Amino acid sequence: MTTSTTSAPAEVELAIGGMTCASCAARIEKKLNRMDGVTATVNYATEKAKVHYAGDVSVPELIATVEATGYTAREPEPVRAEPAPGTESAEPADELRPLRERLVTAVVLAVPVVAMAMVPALQFEYWQWLSLTLAAPVVTYAAWPFHKAAFTNARHGAATMDTLISVGTSAAFLWSLWALFFGTAGTPGMTHPFELTIARTDGAGNIYLEAAAGVTAFILAGRYFEARSKRKAGAALKALLELGAKDVTVLDPDGGERTIPTAELAVGDRFLVRPGEKIATDGTVVEGTSAVDASMLTGESVPVEVGVGDPVTGATLNAGGRLVVEATRVGADTQLARMAKLVEDAQNGKAHAQRLADRISGVFVPVVIALALATLGFWVGNGSGLTAAFTAAVAVLIIACPCALGLATPTALMVGTGRGAQLGILIKGPEVLESTRKVDTIVLDKTGTVTTGRMTLLAIHTGGGTREDEVLRLAGALEHASEHPIARAVTDGALAKLGALPAPEDFAGVPGLGVQGIVDGHAVLVGREQLLAEWAMALPEDLARAKAEAETAGRTAIAVAWDGEARAVLEVADAVKETSPEAIARLRALGLTPVLLTGDNRAVAASVAREVGIDPEHVIAEVLPEDKVDVVKRLQGEGRSVAMVGDGVNDAAALAQADLGLAMGTGTDAAIEAGDLTLVRGDLRAAADAIRLARKTLGTIKSNLFWAFAYNIAALPLAAAGLLNPMIAGAAMAFSSVFVVGNSLRLRSFRAAG
Repeated sequence: MTTSTTSAPAEVELAIGGMTCASCAARIEKKLNRMDGVTATVNYATEKAKVHYAGDVSVPELIATVEATGYTAREPEPVRAEPAPGTESAEPADELRPLRERLVTAVVLAVPVVAMAMVPALQFEYWQWLSLTLAAPVVTYAAWPFHKAAFTNARHGAATMDTLISVGTSAAFLWSLWALFFGTAGTPGMTHPFELTIARTDGAGNIYLEAAAGVTAFILAGRYFEARSKRKAGAALKALLELGAKDVTVLDPDGGERTIPTAELAVGDRFLVRPGEKIATDGTVVEGTSAVDASMLTGESVPVEVGVGDPVTGATLNAGGRLVVEATRVGADTQLARMAKLVEDAQNGKAHAQRLADRISGVFVPVVIALALATLGFWVGNGSGLTAAFTAAVAVLIIACPCALGLATPTALMVGTGRGAQLGILIKGPEVLESTRKVDTIVLDKTGTVTTGRMTLLAIHTGGGTREDEVLRLAGALEHASEHPIARAVTDGALAKLGALPAPEDFAGVPGLGVQGIVDGHAVLVGREQLLAEWAMALPEDLARAKAEAETAGRTAIAVAWDGEARAVLEVADAVKETSPEAIARLRALGLTPVLLTGDNRAVAASVAREVGIDPEHVIAEVLPEDKVDVVKRLQGEGRSVAMVGDGVNDAAALAQADLGLAMGTGTDAAIEAGDLTLVRGDLRAAADAIRLARKTLGTIKSNLFWAFAYNIAALPLAAAGLLNPMIAGAAMAFSSVFVVGNSLRLRSFRAAG
């Protein structure tokens, strides 16, 4: 990563600090893009800026531009395959602790302040002074991030939600100070009775500490939960890197073995992979044969048979025999590391959703401040006196304080996500909701999403009067002694129907062809047709036809023979989940076009598509992991808004690239962390429910925001006219908050379809 002045085009990734909303990201992006030869995208969720630059621009100049905008920037630490112990967990904890401390302070101190202001029975003789004592730390210490952000925004001529919060809470607190020390509000025994009258007042007896403290606490709560979910944006990279083997058994030239950390492997080292172990890094098999389960990386449901000279990929699982592998790529050059880079690139390039409240605040705040100044000037010029003029002007600022607005997003999100969790749907944050409204195409990974992700015995074809249970008993007993995933499928099918299987004798595996042995006195062969041919046995015409049809449908056909005669053909494949056809129908009903995407071969993909009801023209097969991202980009380039559903490591980058990523909770951590929504149940029908719930939650947030602002706008003329009675304002503010909470609680009635 270059940091010096250069004329050649270059790229750098900067870690950005100090952003509080999506408007901050847009401001930084705008400033960077004004520089000659610079193209930048800033992602609020990952707090990173990807910058392409040329000409005489240097990285220090890019950092200086960001800092001049009011934020911090630095070149991030490179992603390491083996993080230092404890660093990955310590850093997020340190990031959240200050915000959590401010939130706890605000909640503990604001609750009694709000209670005393709203319940006259609690207003003892000096209650207003206790309120001031409790509210002061909330408005100063707890609300400091809002004041700091508002000051930064003001320096650059911008206004966001932070500006509105800072101005409103500061106005409420400062006016309360004036009323307590210089007005009549500090008089012992002062109370705030509920007087529903509209009358002009000089405001000397009114305090608004509950508004200042309550709004701060509410909005800090929303920011904390947002930060906690946003912190997980980089966890997909960590999950990917942790998939690999931690230790590896290296073979020395003298024949000795030693165990070392995988990070210490070098190109050319030979290492041992036992059955059931993960392959430590990319390499070439130099000894042994086995079946390698690469489904998590490639999406191929059928294990790949490997032997001497075949390439293998790091983090895949050795499902069969003993292998000796020579390392050909290590560290950042491995396929796993490249996929981690793909995920990071996809996250950084992801369109950031502008927060609704910030967009509205950008217009609303300047209007409110202008109206407050106009009100002050009008009443001063009208001869009403400075106190009355200030009362009206500050009333304008106080009534604009976003009490209901502070509740609008957090309450709807809290109720919506809580209801989603009950239904097995985890929503990561408010930015996700905006995406659900716009998606029109949903890309479905095949293995583990539409299908079960494991090999299953689907059909048995017998010939010459042979009984199915006899085939299952003999073939299942022999396969029970094998570790091959296809063998396990046959064994599981036999055990499910028969309950118990006899023990085989003289068992032997034939590399790449199948198994042979003695079961109950019968000489049994199970495997490829070539295995039978070696024993001079051929499939009869009906079984040969059944085998051909199975392979045309993309299934694996296994021949079974005993006592010198071919007796049956078994069909094994990754079975379609029973709920998948119904799920596809529900997704269509939501206006989405389903697309099947898989690394498996075209015959398998077409067969699955027919079974679940996906149109042939929307099937994309034989796609490499890194190409899945390109498929999503291509669809986006066609003007589509793309949702992606997946469960494997090979889906992680595509999930991050998609406008909306839905990860199956039964899948890998890398996929779950890269997704925006997690479907805990592993049922594709939950994808339709998730999109419905997210859209409904977004609709609730929008209606909450509408009513919150409508209240402000309706009350502003009264405030500007000097007719704002504090009790009417308090009652109206309380009603708007209750309405927002009640509207959000309606999400609890959401039901999953069917």
